[in-house]
Amino acid sequence: MATLATLGLPMLRSSLPRWKLCASALAAHTRQPSRCHRLSPSDDELYQRTTVTRLERDSPDIMIVDSFSSQGFIINGDRVIGPCVVIPKAILQWNVGSYKDISLESLALFHMIVPKIEILVIGTGDRVERLDPNILKTMRQKGVAVEVQDTVRI
Repeated sequence: MATLATLGLPMLRSSLPRWKLCASALAAHTRQPSRCHRLSPSDDELYQRTTVTRLERDSPDIMIVDSFSSQGFIINGDRVIGPCVVIPKAILQWNVGSYKDISLESLALFHMIVPKIEILVIGTGDRVERLDPNILKTMRQKGVAVEVQDTVRI
């Protein structure tokens, strides 16, 4: 078997063990180029400024759910017992006992709200429950997407 010296190739001598030498040579060839850059002050003129709007607790247009339990919710500091509908500027009691009571009739309220809602998120308690597929289909046909979650995830 021919060695590197007999083939006329130079022998590399290093104080590193052979496996470390190979690993460092391999790492040198596999480094990815840097894909980040810093913007200079003159480049900043090309980009629009970002603005942030903070949701204030004192705003009359925002309903914030502070907490919930098996009995109900605390919304903007007010205790609401039982199922409810939370929309901007209002909290409405919803007359359903459980997910089994949700019907097209009980969902008719959501077609009357102005401005029209685009998505309805329904919490079904401790776990996700399936609603009647016909109800979901009808709501979709009327332009309202329905998302069903367990109440913890909402």
